[in-house]
Amino acid sequence: MTGNEISNTSETGSRLVDRFMRVQKAFAQLGGEVHGTGEIAKAAGLDDSTTSRILQSGVYGGFFERVGHGKYRLGATAAHLGMHALAHAPAKDENTHAILEELREATDGGLVFQYMLAPFGGAQRQCIDMAVGDSDLVELGMTALDILSITRSLRTGASGRTILAYLPESIQELVLAEPIPAEAGPGVYRDDDELLASLADVRDRGYALGYEECMPLWNSCAAPIVWGEAIMGATLLLKPATVMPEAPDTVIEATKTAASKLSNKLSHLSEPMAMMLRS
Repeated sequence: MTGNEISNTSETGSRLVDRFMRVQKAFAQLGGEVHGTGEIAKAAGLDDSTTSRILQSGVYGGFFERVGHGKYRLGATAAHLGMHALAHAPAKDENTHAILEELREATDGGLVFQYMLAPFGGAQRQCIDMAVGDSDLVELGMTALDILSITRSLRTGASGRTILAYLPESIQELVLAEPIPAEAGPGVYRDDDELLASLADVRDRGYALGYEECMPLWNSCAAPIVWGEAIMGATLLLKPATVMPEAPDTVIEATKTAASKLSNKLSHLSEPMAMMLRS
């Protein structure tokens, strides 16, 4: 095989991978579950014939499922690869925990939590680590229900809205359709339009502020943990409303810095994995 032939083969392979990824990402852009070949092709920026061939070949690998004539949805292999990518997200270890402790110290003893997208149970978050010093969360008015139930919803709290702000519109719509947790605080967004406006504000500012959203008497600041363009989680700083009626710039910047450091923990991972998460 000549040098030109090798180069052409490599270029063709790259084009095929790019087109395959574009078809996968089209599902996320379209929202919902099942889509026709034509609408997938339009979203992917490809012609119908090329898209059809990619979808049909992907069916055999489990990347797509055919659910009717010309109708497809993402398959089990796509979900498996997404889970494989999530397995490389920053977990609770000494290095990441030290970042949370730094934020706690920089904010004069604020309560710090690391939330990540939950791998199961729909669009939710889960707390994987915290830096709270010797604080007894129960004595501070926080119950296990607050941590494990209310704070799983992406429509409540600064960290929930931070994550939600960077998810596709189709997922945002699903979250908005969920009921507000009964135990949520008085500051929770109950009007969907106001909630959506707050998400735009989060994207513009790069952080979110919460005022008694998850529980009474506690205010918060959160910033996104990202992998390339994919949202992975959020760093959350909590303080009593009497101590922090408004978050000062020092708290906001410290929270953003911590989230940026956690995001950098993901920078060594491959772009194909990040693309898989975005799809």
